[in-house]
Amino acid sequence: MGGLEREWKRGPLAHGWDDEFQGWTLKRTKLLIGRMFHVGYTIQGVWKLLRRHGWTAQVPLRRAIERDDEAIEVWKADVWPQVKGPRRTWAPTSASRTRPVRG
Repeated sequence: MGGLEREWKRGPLAHGWDDEFQGWTLKRTKLLIGRMFHVGYTIQGVWKLLRRHGWTAQVPLRRAIERDDEAIEVWKADVWPQVKGPRRTWAPTSASRTRPVRG
């Protein structure tokens, strides 16, 4: 993975992707692997390969400068419970729209 990691660090722009999104996607990684190693993978195969080597999805190397941990805790404590709503309790249901539950 050393050569691949080196190319990732160079960035997508260095490999011809010059759109607004300058991140690595599975599709871009698949194409890069094909160009570098002349090996064909599916998108799912690339994901499995990366996971096998300890990579995870969307894990930034460092935290954003603007991150406000105190505001995040307030949001999680006050706002999220209102957005999430109450948990449903178990109740008998029917799969049929025309036949009500009996019981």
